[in-house]
Order: sequence, then structure tokens, then C-alpha cells
Amino acid sequence: MADVFTPEKRSEVMSRIRGRDTRQERLVRSMLHRLGYRFTVAGPKNRLLPGRPDIVLPKFRTVVFLHGCFWHGHEHCPDFRLPQSRPDWWKRIVAVVCPLITI
Repeated sequence: MADVFTPEKRSEVMSRIRGRDTRQERLVRSMLHRLGYRFTVAGPKNRLLPGRPDIVLPKFRTVVFLHGCFWHGHEHCPDFRLPQSRPDWWKRIVAVVCPLITI
């Protein structure tokens, strides 16, 4: 399937996809802060942790990873849509990642 955008427009669109400080992350951090929990986000101390946790609660020795519905791959979830490009590849990836994610 050919891209519907020019390379310049595709670059602009992709540059707006946030890798951190997403709305979901900001909401969860705000809620935790209001409840009195203190946490850290990306920083030098967190580089030693496996993966890239979105929130670290050092006092409780707990990390939080915030994943959207895409990575959970729930079949009947209205927010999960398998990409139209390379669907076989995406099915394989979601099948591998989904069991690794715990709620």
C-alpha cells in the first residue's frame, strides 16, 4: 500500500507522535501526585532499570509501564485495531508482546 502522504508531510505527522509525556502518562502522574505518592520519571537513576518504565515509585520499589490498548491486543476491545499494512507481522508481534504485559 502506497503512503498517502508526501515524505515531508509524513515526517511532520510522525514528529507529533509523543514517546513520553503523553496525555495518559500526565493523567496518571497527576492522580498519583494528588494521592500523595512521590515518583520519578525518565532520569539518570532510572537508566539502570530494565526497560523504560514510565513511572518509578522508589519508596515501593515499583515501576509502572503505561501501554495503550494496541499492545494489549484484546480481540473485542473497540480501541484495538490491527494495522492494515503487514497484518501477519503485526499479529505475530502483538501475540508475543501481549503475554508479557500484566495489569
